[in-house]
This record gives sequence, structure tokens and C-alpha cells, in this order.
Amino acid sequence: MNIIENKTFDEERALYGSKNLLVRECSFDGPADGESAFKESEDVQTEHCFFNLRYPFWHDHGLKITNSRMTELCRAALWYSDHISITDTELHGIKALRECSDVTMRGCDIISPEFGWSVRGIKMEDCTAESEYFMMRSENLEFRNVTMKGKYSFQYIKDSVFENCTFDTKDAFWHAKNIVVRNSTVKGEYLAWYCENVTFENCKIIGTQPLCYCKGLKLINCEMIDCDLAFERSDVEAVITTPVLSIKNPLSGRITVPAVEEIIRDIPEAKGEIVVEGQQEKPSVCSGVCA
Repeated sequence: MNIIENKTFDEERALYGSKNLLVRECSFDGPADGESAFKESEDVQTEHCFFNLRYPFWHDHGLKITNSRMTELCRAALWYSDHISITDTELHGIKALRECSDVTMRGCDIISPEFGWSVRGIKMEDCTAESEYFMMRSENLEFRNVTMKGKYSFQYIKDSVFENCTFDTKDAFWHAKNIVVRNSTVKGEYLAWYCENVTFENCKIIGTQPLCYCKGLKLINCEMIDCDLAFERSDVEAVITTPVLSIKNPLSGRITVPAVEEIIRDIPEAKGEIVVEGQQEKPSVCSGVCA
């Protein structure tokens, strides 16, 4: 393996087409403002490097990035690349990861709007993220101990598992399919509308109007905090361990809950069963709002 250490590169395509290369303690910065430092490269490792220029890793195969920093000027850092490992690294430029596959991230700090679009196969562990439209249209995600804040996250994703995560995000999981979320906290408005085959297990769900227009929705021993107008027009099987403010027009399935302040049934299709624990009969069905 060739080694480059303690150098600064600012020209266009500075290390274009490199193979079997280790780059250590280098900076990609300077007045020439060149783009695409490692484009079309293979089996490249970077350690303790500083990236302040655009598009460094496009069309690459086999990347290992450790203890490095990508600034807000490092736009669109990784696109169309595969077999990627990123560890203990800052990714602070917009659209940092797109159209990539077979990605592993550990101990990373992400501040990147529109991060992770159309990624196929990503494992993320012990990371933090701030983003809008995070991971849109991606599939085969495995997240563990990830903290994320932003809007419109995980929309249109497929075939993914999230464990021990904390998400503060509105409009999350819209149109998601085949998803499991375990032992996690999800805070935000309008959670998981139009999703299909999504399961929340031992989770805390916080915020208004969650889980509407869903198919094959399951909640297993979940808390619901400040949740009103929940489950509108959804097919749902749910066991909830905390009181719910209101439930509106579930189409089918069964919802078990310790208490509910209001049940709203104002369409004839709302035939989902609502069972309030400790009551002889489920709350009355009415046209309008039941207190």
C-alpha cells in the first residue's frame, strides 16, 4: 500500500483514480478550490484528514475513513460509492452520503441536510445526526444507538431495523415499508403516516396525530405521550401501556389501552376495536367525539 502523509492538496482531482492508498494527516483545502479529490478510486484509506473541498469520494470502491473531518464546505462528500467504512468522523457538509451501498458508520457526527438518500445497506452505530429528509428512499438500514434531530426523516425507506435510538423528528417514516423500531424514543408530529408493515416494540412515542393511514401497523408494549387523533384510518394491532388523549377512526384491528380521553368515530368504515383495560365494555361508539 502506498502512503501519503502530512501534505495539502487543493487542485482538481488531486488523487484521481488512486488504488491501494493510505492518506494520513493530510488536508484537502486551499486557493485552487479543486473538486473530486479521490474520484474513481479503489481501496483507499484516510486517517486524521481534513476535507474542506467538494465531492471528494465519488464512484469509489472500498473506502475506509477514520478520525477525519468534513466541513460544511465539503458538499456531497460520498456519492455512487460502495464498501465504505466511516469511523469517528465529522460529516458536516450538505448531502454527504447519496446513492451508496454497503456502508458502515460508527461514532460519527453528522450535520448534513438531505443525508443518506437512496442508500442500499447501511449499518450505523453510536452516531449523532442533524438533518432534514434524512435517509430518504433508502433500504436495508440497521441503526443502533443513534440520536437524530431534524424533519422529514426516513421517508419511503424499506426493510430496516432500529434499536435503542432516539429520534426527534416530525413527519418521520412516511410511506415506510417493512420496518421494526425497538426500545427507542420517537418524538415528533405526524409519525409514520401511510406506512406499511411497521412495528414499534417497547418504544416511547411522543407527539400529535401519530400513525394515521397505516396498513399492517403493530405496537407492542409502547408508551404514547401527548398523542391525540391517533390511528386515523389505520389497520392496527396495538398494546399501549399509557393513556392516550384521543383515538380517531381506526379502520380495523384491535387497540388495547389503559385509558383514552376521547374516541372519535364519525365515518362508517371505522370498525377497529378499542379495548380500555379495567372496563367491562369498550368505550362507546359515537358519531362525533366521545368523552
